[in-house]
Amino acid sequence: MKSRISKLSQGIKERLLNPLPGIKAHQLTRVISNNDLTFSNTAENAIPAAVLILLFPFEKEIQFFLTQRTESVEHHKGQISLPGGMREANESLKETALRETEEEIGVDRNNVKLLGSLTPFFVPVTGYIIHPYIGWSEKKPLTKIHSGEVDKLFSIPISELLDDRILVTEEWKIRGYDASVPYYNFDLCKVWGATAAILSELKWILKDVKVF
Repeated sequence: MKSRISKLSQGIKERLLNPLPGIKAHQLTRVISNNDLTFSNTAENAIPAAVLILLFPFEKEIQFFLTQRTESVEHHKGQISLPGGMREANESLKETALRETEEEIGVDRNNVKLLGSLTPFFVPVTGYIIHPYIGWSEKKPLTKIHSGEVDKLFSIPISELLDDRILVTEEWKIRGYDASVPYYNFDLCKVWGATAAILSELKWILKDVKVF
């Protein structure tokens, strides 16, 4: 197990130095609507934000955290997301990812080793451009959720993400319109939208590393 963990973290770090799949991976979970929704927000004036995919060994698996947002947050109420948020003044995006993760789920940023970053993902409905970072912890970190922002914390094995059968598509009503929505049907939660797009690129990277 230790040998596989070492190979995985090093393999991810090296793979992130090469060209990323980007939009090719993001398109796998693109929501298709029968109505062409338009938004005033553009990538050029987007608000920078960052999230953290924190990988860690637990119960003979490599896992990562997802959160369920509370109904009191400003955007994406009740949805499943990665720990993260908006960049504050005078901090880098990697600092944003670490700070927000510590604030939301209590993970000490000093125990996280950053391996690199994925392709930024623009969300037209909110105007944010999300910069995903991949971090590594030598063991499952201690956590304490911020009850004002996080309702639930999930620990997801990457073996589930790598299982192609859990990516399914359903017809939903979104903002009053019919839409075909691809989502990851994890045992503990359903993940769609921006978080699903980011996880699709993570999945692509993990398959490229070929440690499993």
